[in-house]
Amino acid sequence: MTTHRLTIRARLTALYGGLFLLVGTALLGITYLLLASALSNPSFGRTAFVAAIPGVAITTIDTGVAEPSGDAAGATQPTSPDPTWTPEQQRQAEETMRLAKALQAQFRQQTLTSLLRQGGLALAGVGIIGVWLGWLAAGRTLRPLQEITATARRVAGSNLHERIGLSGPQDELRQLADTFDDMLARLDAAFGSQRRFVANASHELRTPLTINRTLIEVALSRPDPPAELRRLGTALLAMNARHEKLLEGLLVLAGSEQELTTRDSVDLAAVTARLVDAARPGAAAAGVDLRFSSAPARTIGDPVLLERAVQNLLQNAIAYNVPGGDVTVTCAGSVITVANTGPVVTAAEIPGLFEPFRRLSDRTGSTDGSGLGLSIVRSVVTAHGGEITAEPRPAGGLSVSMRLPPPHADVA
Repeated sequence: MTTHRLTIRARLTALYGGLFLLVGTALLGITYLLLASALSNPSFGRTAFVAAIPGVAITTIDTGVAEPSGDAAGATQPTSPDPTWTPEQQRQAEETMRLAKALQAQFRQQTLTSLLRQGGLALAGVGIIGVWLGWLAAGRTLRPLQEITATARRVAGSNLHERIGLSGPQDELRQLADTFDDMLARLDAAFGSQRRFVANASHELRTPLTINRTLIEVALSRPDPPAELRRLGTALLAMNARHEKLLEGLLVLAGSEQELTTRDSVDLAAVTARLVDAARPGAAAAGVDLRFSSAPARTIGDPVLLERAVQNLLQNAIAYNVPGGDVTVTCAGSVITVANTGPVVTAAEIPGLFEPFRRLSDRTGSTDGSGLGLSIVRSVVTAHGGEITAEPRPAGGLSVSMRLPPPHADVA
């Protein structure tokens, strides 16, 4: 089951926003408790009532403070009833006290409710701004990582000479970029050494095989050679040819796994048509019907390697077939598909066909090949940034498709 996770930037933004809202909520809660404590202080409503004396009326206002009217406005407001008051005056004083306490409780409740309402709205507004600022801060923090990722994509299998060269303080991201640059330098040196080895091996290994073939051919060219010598020479020539083919396959495989040094526009339809025409005599000799259809198809890459990949697919489709079988080749939209009849191949056996020197023992003619055909095809397609797939056919045989990038796509 695929798990969809948020990006690092989204997670950092959620973390920043969550911490900001948590601190804001804590601050609002502390303010609420402090204000509630202050409003509950008895000294806050010390002037809770005004003694009613003959001729003085008690008036109330919305502020929650009882004030006398008339000339008594400037008089001292007692905090407890006077013993000399009449019962009527005491009753009025008690009613005033109850009214003052009710107004004080109402004022306290309204003040705290207003604080929560207005503070909550303010916290929500500031929280949205905080999340936005957190998104910007996370993007700025992750910008060096984006540069490292972009550089890694550009250099992957195509340009190991490029470096990140991240500038700035010697922090963790700078250390990561420098470590990545050191790794690229070591990889560049390793691939350079491998390219030089391939070039040297190509010369050093081909020369002895060429000499052996020449000596055998000279020996066989003598007039009336003995029958044993002819049989031995023919066997040695076949073995030498097999070694030359194996060596050529290894060199092509090693070269296809390197970065592309040639990037030309390649007409896949024309290349495939030429190779199909060249393969028709061999297909006819094997009793295989070879069919071809094409549409305009182009890509960018190494023409020699692409031609070798298509040639390997055709050779495999003809060699691993059955008498009276067929091979269907289609080319359209930078996709080449080669489908052939043949022995039944299970889906579990297909991955092994693309491994070097891996062959199915029960496939017809498998002992004549080097076991590198499909390995070379996969390496060539991968070097061009493409994809190769193989599917078993129900009646036997395989359907192999090479999907190469279109001309306007960048080859990684």
